[in-house]
Amino acid sequence: MDEQYFLLYITIAVLASFLATLYTVRWWIRKAYILGFTGRDMNKVGGVEVAEAGGVWVSLSVAFGILLYMALVKYTRGYGVFEEEYMALALLLFLSSFLGFLDDLLGWKKGLRAIYRVMLMAPLSIPLMVIKAGYTRMALPLIGVVDFGLAYPLVLVPLGILGAANAFNMVAGYNGLEALQGLVLMLFTAIFSWFIGQYSVFVASLIMMSSLLAFLRYNWYPAKVFPGNALTYGLGAYYASLVILGNFERFGILLFTLYFVELALFIRGLVHGVYKENYGIPKNDGSLEPPYEHVYSITHLAIKIQKAIRGRATEKGVVYTIVSIQVLVGIAALFLARLS
Repeated sequence: MDEQYFLLYITIAVLASFLATLYTVRWWIRKAYILGFTGRDMNKVGGVEVAEAGGVWVSLSVAFGILLYMALVKYTRGYGVFEEEYMALALLLFLSSFLGFLDDLLGWKKGLRAIYRVMLMAPLSIPLMVIKAGYTRMALPLIGVVDFGLAYPLVLVPLGILGAANAFNMVAGYNGLEALQGLVLMLFTAIFSWFIGQYSVFVASLIMMSSLLAFLRYNWYPAKVFPGNALTYGLGAYYASLVILGNFERFGILLFTLYFVELALFIRGLVHGVYKENYGIPKNDGSLEPPYEHVYSITHLAIKIQKAIRGRATEKGVVYTIVSIQVLVGIAALFLARLS
């Protein structure tokens, strides 16, 4: 494809995804308040209520952007571009986001039981399994190149989708945190995919970035809408899919380091008999106190870091701290991946 057309079609798809998110989320906020589909903002005093599950419109807008990009190429240039991969990606995003939206509808702590979420998430990878996405040979940190054969599409792909969707849901609960984390993950994914010539992943990353930017307009502190599991499940599955389609599992795992740390801290909590919550304890002056004596989440660590540096922690400060750590992880992942 000629470079000028490539840039034009990307620009149109990115802008369309951005505008679709901007307008649908704004509409959804009004509708959610009318329907009473709101949830308490746990990091604020006074029982502040916020519209729930706005992330479903991010997923739908991104799927729309991807399909629009495909259509522009097909109808103006006369040939398809990454059709198989993009159709599978759009379908997987829709399915994972729908599952999260269902969980949101059933209510916080009253939604799908963990075992049912796992059972329902496992088939989400079928679109990638059908097209036999990725390559059976993987370059893994500390191990090297391993050829998994048929086990890759049938076992590792479902595990990767399931693990990433659940993991992304674990670092959450603060205004703007999930969307900003997703934005950083997509930014570094776009950079790396451009360097290695995986342009299908590059375009898909930019489309998701644009939608997340629009969503942040309403999700940033003080949030008017929560992302919900509709976003965290969808975005986690989307990230894993891009890593699989781009065949850069080593970089993908390195970039996801923070979520492996979160899992370790979660397990530490279970060992101590604590099923942790991420939220801080809000004070009347807008500050937050750690919810536990020990650290059982990256969010708890961020509160303690803020208190050590500034003498007090705030919700925005916690988000800035976590996202700053993620940026450093991203830079390190780029450096280490380029060395290999």
